[in-house]
Amino acid sequence: MREPERYDIVIIGTGPAGRRAAIQAAKVGKRVVTVDRQRYVGGQAVHRGTIPSKTLREAVIHVTGVGQRAFYGAAYRVMSNVTMDDLLRRTAQVVQSEVDVVRDGFLRNDIDMLNGIAHFEDPHTLAVHTENSILELRADKVILATGSRPARPAHIPFDKARVVDSDGILDLHSIPKSMTVVGAGVIGTEYASIFATLGVTVTLIDGRRDLLEMVDEEIGEALKYRMREDGITLRLGHNVSSVEFDARGRPVTVLETGAKVVSDLVMYSIGRHGATGLLNLDAAGLNADSRGRLKVNQHFQTDVEHIYAVGDVIGQPALASTSAEQGRLAALHALGIACPEIDDDQLPIGIYTIPEIALIGKTEEQLTLAGIAYESGVARYKEIARGAIIGDDFGILKLLFDPDSRKVLGVHIFGSQASELLHIGQAVMELGGTIDYFVETIFNYPTFAEAYKVAGLNGVNKLLR
Repeated sequence: MREPERYDIVIIGTGPAGRRAAIQAAKVGKRVVTVDRQRYVGGQAVHRGTIPSKTLREAVIHVTGVGQRAFYGAAYRVMSNVTMDDLLRRTAQVVQSEVDVVRDGFLRNDIDMLNGIAHFEDPHTLAVHTENSILELRADKVILATGSRPARPAHIPFDKARVVDSDGILDLHSIPKSMTVVGAGVIGTEYASIFATLGVTVTLIDGRRDLLEMVDEEIGEALKYRMREDGITLRLGHNVSSVEFDARGRPVTVLETGAKVVSDLVMYSIGRHGATGLLNLDAAGLNADSRGRLKVNQHFQTDVEHIYAVGDVIGQPALASTSAEQGRLAALHALGIACPEIDDDQLPIGIYTIPEIALIGKTEEQLTLAGIAYESGVARYKEIARGAIIGDDFGILKLLFDPDSRKVLGVHIFGSQASELLHIGQAVMELGGTIDYFVETIFNYPTFAEAYKVAGLNGVNKLLR
């Protein structure tokens, strides 16, 4: 084996966290190499997670014409006889585009790229098994951005066709007539909503009694109502004991109560594990927890101070946007450059159900539990001209604010363009703004942004009363 190749920073993984870390380090003149086990850069977010699932969602919205049904009736469709090939063709195009963008960014910044599986030989040395050889890398700093993988319990009979995880859902050859989704977290609710929009009979099962515990209760209730309207059967408060197959080869989801749900497809989506199993962490002096995750401090340093970990591999919030910022900040700290810390209370969250959910700050339940006084202002899309124009009369935008200081404490949206709309509220919150900003600002008409003014007026008028 040749002498180890020396780098300032070795980054394992090229998803949002690894990509941002690599480019940040390269921008200040450091010699950087990335290692990814995938043949193409981009990580799980580009190939199996964020990008393909959100592209699939947009394709479904387009081909089903769901946004136009308020005008033309519930039976309206842009395309009939939609196939998985129709949907995944668009997904493949977007994935390739994102791969090209990431690769171009690495090339323009003189970042070396290796395709292979890396493991530690000692805290500063890694061996990379490529297709044709084994390379040794020596680094001053190491950033682990290896992401996560779906949890696959041994008692669930995954077979890539009838019982799949959230990765396998993208390999389906046809659209099932019926589907059981086990797990009502973000991924489960998103896919349940997507396939229900396609006309699939969906059953969503979870041991918890509420969907999406981080979501404001009123927004969560609106989501449940919409899901039931779309034909989704919600089995909340029910745990799954096993998955079997009936005489016709169909998967049968067996609940602890003994009830059985028969469908053409089961998507099992309960939890994810950090992708650390191949890193040989012991050689670096590190240990992962039972779910493969690494513990870090506020600067994303592990127990070995020159080794950092960012993104899904350190657990919550496990958002692509947050992971990218973690990667940037970890690279800056590793290079001794002053940088701020992430404020976990001000993280924007987007959940891509149909319609989508977005939130930032505190919920009503959190404020009540903490004994913090608040007032709310609400706007409904049916009051907003833009909602009527595009056919969304279901959406809601809620502002929570302190009745004394009038500072905004939370923004919660359920409806079209919620994830984009949220960032107006985020900017006001980050700058310490008050509810009066929304009341006194003139928004373009007709836009969804106008909902902020309506909600602001609604809240302020409650104080006047």
